[in-house]
Amino acid sequence: MITYDLFSHSNAGCEYCSEIDIPDAEVFLYPSLLSNQEADQLFDSLKTSIIWEKHKIKIYGVVHDVPRLTAWYGDPNKSYEYSGIKLQTRLWNSPLLKIREKIETISKTKYNSVLLNLYRSGSDSVLWHSDDEPELGKNPVIGSLSLGEAREFQMKHKYDRDLKQKILLKHGSFLLMKGKTQHNWLHQIPKRKNLKGERINLTFRTIH
Repeated sequence: MITYDLFSHSNAGCEYCSEIDIPDAEVFLYPSLLSNQEADQLFDSLKTSIIWEKHKIKIYGVVHDVPRLTAWYGDPNKSYEYSGIKLQTRLWNSPLLKIREKIETISKTKYNSVLLNLYRSGSDSVLWHSDDEPELGKNPVIGSLSLGEAREFQMKHKYDRDLKQKILLKHGSFLLMKGKTQHNWLHQIPKRKNLKGERINLTFRTIH
């Protein structure tokens, strides 16, 4: 197993961030995009203002509760479906519009939607997947903001099983994935039952 733990700081224009040094991908980590105070305020605002939904998913013929709460916000008519779950589109609210502006400036990308996940404790998780649905386009730019409990973001190469990466996503951190990342890598947030704190994750996307 090869795990890449080194960071490259040579990326031009990547101010206050580190490039994750892994092959076949373009991944950048901003460890403190938001101050603790900004992250606290945004977490509290989203926790109460977002309409969180519970969903079920069928895995090998067995129906399970999705191990987290979700919400889908964006421009009108920008629906999104994954794993057989069709998410209801809700229009941007004020906190989301404000943070979207900051994320777009950092990413140099215009986003028209955001998927929010509320991890209620370390028992909530998301399984291995790529953000590679056709409506996201050929080389989607995914901007992922983390709030609350720090969680381990795991990556593994789709074609070389020896290539793996772990990134700790802390309160107020921002992870930017672009280029061919979604073509070549899977990612997940595994269960960590010793963790009790809540986490909100926002993944900004562009639906075509």
